[in-house]
Amino acid sequence: MKKIIVLILSISLLTVLFFVAMNLSEKQGKSDTELIEFAIQDISTVDRVIITDKFDNEFELLKKGTIWTDKNGGCITQTKVDHVIDAFKNIEFKGYLTDKSKKRFTNLMAAQNIKVEIFQNGEWTKTWYLGPSSQDHLGQIMLLDDKEYGKSAFPVVMSIKNMKGIIDPRFYSDPLQWMCQDMISLQLPDISMVKVKFNDEPLRSFKVTKQGSTMKVFQDGKQLQGVEPTAIYNYLSNFQDVNFNVANYELNVPQMDSLKATTPFCELTVKNTKGTSETFKLYRIINKSVGTDVGMAEVINTDLDRFWCVMPAGNLVKCQYFVFNPLILGHAFFPFDLEGLTTHDGITPIEE
Repeated sequence: MKKIIVLILSISLLTVLFFVAMNLSEKQGKSDTELIEFAIQDISTVDRVIITDKFDNEFELLKKGTIWTDKNGGCITQTKVDHVIDAFKNIEFKGYLTDKSKKRFTNLMAAQNIKVEIFQNGEWTKTWYLGPSSQDHLGQIMLLDDKEYGKSAFPVVMSIKNMKGIIDPRFYSDPLQWMCQDMISLQLPDISMVKVKFNDEPLRSFKVTKQGSTMKVFQDGKQLQGVEPTAIYNYLSNFQDVNFNVANYELNVPQMDSLKATTPFCELTVKNTKGTSETFKLYRIINKSVGTDVGMAEVINTDLDRFWCVMPAGNLVKCQYFVFNPLILGHAFFPFDLEGLTTHDGITPIEE
């Protein structure tokens, strides 16, 4: 009888040991020291991401349907979000740190890191901590905090599948880098009126109206006769995809207020068929230099490539003339009378 009891206890102990071993095997690589399960298997469930940089600046991405926005519902560049989601899907384990460097990089990352909080179906599931690049610059030293397994004690080296390079350039919290560069996106049937007003050169001002198949062009308040419909179609087709060049990283608030207090050289107003209109105010970029080959007098000139633009919402961006010339220079499309007009240095003419 005693032998039977001992046998039963031995079998029970072996069974327990077997399940413990199996459990440890399943959690290999998921210990409380070095977690490596950074990847998100079902990226369609990711609906919120919070990125906090090394200076505690934070930017939040929110998914609404199939579109990503900032936390206030503002437009952000979708291709940049795609790069983030791609990292979630294709991140992979590259290697462990040496025992000697574990403590050093753990302390370094505790003081300075990029934090990426990931939410799936509205719930937090993982947080990535991105430290410096690996020594060969082909990977990133990272640490994981996981809803199921907790926070890793030591970082590991991670990389992106089929990509040689570091990961952190995909994660930034500067809202200017995320904002959409779209300014105008109207198909020809959606436009009812375009008005271009040159405040310092009125002869360049013009207006195009479209009501059904009836289209008219006005220069300096007077309707032009004999304008070919094809010319109007060609002009209005330029409003399908208009983007600015770069956000404002140069002017502070007082400088922006000072610029806005001046008169723009041009005002572009676009009205859609729903009756909504938007006005873009264009300001020349003034470059000043002192001490030239003409003496010590101050020389003032304008940037011939780019200008400032105040968007309808009031934010300031920098645009390129070659993008806007087809929108504001009506003489390239219509038979304008510009006799006696002196071209300003800030306007780059279109070759006809």
